[in-house]
Amino acid sequence: LHQISSYCNERHIPLHLACHRETLPCLPHHTVINKYSDAQLREIIKQMRERTDVYKGKLLDPYASSPEHSPPVTPVLRKKDFLKRREKTRKRKDEEERKSKQEEAEKAEEKKKGETEERKEEKKNEEKKEGAAPAEQKGSTCPQLKGSIMDTVLKPIEDSVDKLLGRSLEPFTDRWYIIWLSIVTIALNYNLWFIPVRMAFPYHTPGTVPLWVTLDVLADLIYIIDMLVFQPRLQFCIAGDIIYDRTVIKKNYRDSRKFQYDLISVMPLDLLYMPFGFRSLFRINRIMKVSFYEFSDRLEGIMTKAYIWRVIRTIGYLLFVLHINSCLFYVASEYQGIGTNKWVYSGEGNAYLRCYYFAVRTLINIGGLPEPHTIFEITFQLANFFVGVFVFSSLIGQMRDVIGAATAGEMYFRTSMDACVAYMVSNRIPKLVQHRVRTWYNYTWASQGILDESELLEQMPQVMRTAIAVDINLATFQKIDLFKGCENQMLVDMLLRLKSIVYLPGDFVCKKGDIGKEMYIIKAGEVQVIGGPDNKTVFVTLKAGCVFGEISLLQSSANGGNRRTANVAAHGFANLFVLDKKDLNDILIHYPESQKVLARKGRTLMKAKDSAAVGTEEQRKKGLELFGGKPATPKMLRLLKKNK
Repeated sequence: LHQISSYCNERHIPLHLACHRETLPCLPHHTVINKYSDAQLREIIKQMRERTDVYKGKLLDPYASSPEHSPPVTPVLRKKDFLKRREKTRKRKDEEERKSKQEEAEKAEEKKKGETEERKEEKKNEEKKEGAAPAEQKGSTCPQLKGSIMDTVLKPIEDSVDKLLGRSLEPFTDRWYIIWLSIVTIALNYNLWFIPVRMAFPYHTPGTVPLWVTLDVLADLIYIIDMLVFQPRLQFCIAGDIIYDRTVIKKNYRDSRKFQYDLISVMPLDLLYMPFGFRSLFRINRIMKVSFYEFSDRLEGIMTKAYIWRVIRTIGYLLFVLHINSCLFYVASEYQGIGTNKWVYSGEGNAYLRCYYFAVRTLINIGGLPEPHTIFEITFQLANFFVGVFVFSSLIGQMRDVIGAATAGEMYFRTSMDACVAYMVSNRIPKLVQHRVRTWYNYTWASQGILDESELLEQMPQVMRTAIAVDINLATFQKIDLFKGCENQMLVDMLLRLKSIVYLPGDFVCKKGDIGKEMYIIKAGEVQVIGGPDNKTVFVTLKAGCVFGEISLLQSSANGGNRRTANVAAHGFANLFVLDKKDLNDILIHYPESQKVLARKGRTLMKAKDSAAVGTEEQRKKGLELFGGKPATPKMLRLLKKNK
């Protein structure tokens, strides 16, 4: 503008005439101050023009690809393929670790060969000076010698067990380990229940001693097998990495506190039978085995209804406390003298049952017990009462928690249903609607055990939700003609957006003329495509695994392209998966190639539907209607007629 105004002033040309192209000569090129900045600005202008052209094409064709790049496709694996890949990875890691250990061992041997002579000379000098090896060296070499000797002796046994159990065990879900834990728990309960009985009651007779010895040996053998075979094979995690190496697992077990308890529990204190006689007191260390709580946790992890085991465990705690109290009562009766008064055990009948009956009445505070007279009897009875109140109240509270956890889902269902019914009553909803709502609540709870499945899945990580969705519906999605040729990752994203809805018998899933915003997949039950003047005519029945309403997801609202073309109603109870159109559009933004495939298939399906509709109309025409109407008179003939 500055150049134009100066040019017009010099030649006395009005500015309003300067707009004509022939008036002004070619102006000189603009001045370039910085070549680099000028090139950058030109490049930015070029990119903006290209982007403007892309978005213009996007407005003309809404299914054209977007300028964003699609992220790489994540492969979807089945559970079997995933386990095979994990097993191959584990074997490869084991092989690499074995090779690295062999190389390290070879290097260590070479170093040892070079250092042996120096060590021999140093040892000779130290023996000359001190006359014996230092205590520190003895302490450092003995454990290593013991460990190496024990490993060498046990190696043939470990190799034979590897064929049955494998080189390592998964402690949480491995069936073999959980079965073995149940056997160890039986051995622990044998010691836990029978050692106090044998200590208190006179059950060590010449006829029963061989039986007790046999049972003791079997229990000890189970303890030893658990220490040598199963515990050194349990995998563990370090900073999230699962350790499979046998040597590292064995070292971790031997350094743990669990190994110390196991070692104490198998100490051969039974050898004291020889100087002191056959007494169960010397087996008291057998109750140091801490496998019961581990077995309880593992069993709860694999049970479908874990509350059953919790109730059994709580009842077992109560019975064991009563068992210990009965043993103490018999010992107190012996101290006072059996049959000396009414408070102590009379000496008649079965001693254990009579004492157990006394323990039940004392700890549960039933009453009707004989009065104690001596200071010892009064003290014993008071201690029983106090312990009984504490133990019984705590067990009752624990039982209440177990039962409450077992019925938490039922309580949630009842609370939700009662709140909904109260809302309908307060708003005077018709009885028919109230009945249908109650029917929906009862059927939904009975069929899937929860009112909204998404509540459970929201608590899981994305990987778990993806695995569940793939196992349930991926095969169904891959069979849909509309989605064939699309990326697997896009199908997985669609599966995660599905919502489960239950329809009652006779409910309309969609009606003719409605705006189509969802696609439906039949999970369970049946739906019918109906029509006719009173919607009584059934055209087709769709069963579990069928899909309908998918075309409306890809059609725009122009010219009614997203309108439903038929009535679909539930035949009986129908559980459907629903995919919303908005969710599909959000997914397709990231998959432009799949978006093109879906747009092309959608247009093909619409053309097929339109041609089918036209063919149906032609079939309905009868008689002279097939020849069409009378054609219009041409213009030339009409002009000639007017001139005449």
